[in-house]
Amino acid sequence: MLLSGARMVNETAMPRIGQEANFKQTEGARLLKFINNKEQNNVKEFTMYPIGIIHTPFTDTANTPIQAARSRAAGQVVIYPEYAEGLQDLEGFSHIYLLYVFHCSSGYSLRVKPYLDDGLRGLFATRYPCRPNPIGLSVVRLVACRENVLDIVGVDMLDGTPVLDIKPYVPEFDVKTGVRVGWYGTRTKR
Repeated sequence: MLLSGARMVNETAMPRIGQEANFKQTEGARLLKFINNKEQNNVKEFTMYPIGIIHTPFTDTANTPIQAARSRAAGQVVIYPEYAEGLQDLEGFSHIYLLYVFHCSSGYSLRVKPYLDDGLRGLFATRYPCRPNPIGLSVVRLVACRENVLDIVGVDMLDGTPVLDIKPYVPEFDVKTGVRVGWYGTRTKR
């Protein structure tokens, strides 16, 4: 499965726990490949390959928590063996960012009704999953790091979600003060 431009393409079945990834990148392919328009020198398309799969107890969107901060559910991130070395030193962090693909979302609207409000809002002022580029972001608690498997708590994504990247949560860099929360502060739902 790869994300190409604003659409997802299922190149191959995603491996489950214990299965080996059945796709390999060619020598010239990278995790992020830019195809430049030489005349305008603008990035027109990009290709991203998953580095692993997130496993959760959630199989349908109706029962999936709407935000990681509201979830106590446990899950696992299984990183493909060719990327396992990149997990070195991650066990020292209590929380991590997961960047992933909303692989079950399709289409989008630029005005949406968020889960925590009754009014229509601009898509980019929400965390709505149906987006032009279906990329999700969650902060989860890292419980354990075993070889290529991360045990996590606070999952808010569907089982089988392709993970694109992992980054450590560092309060010195990530906590902001004096923030505004826009419509969320005056929303009609709790």
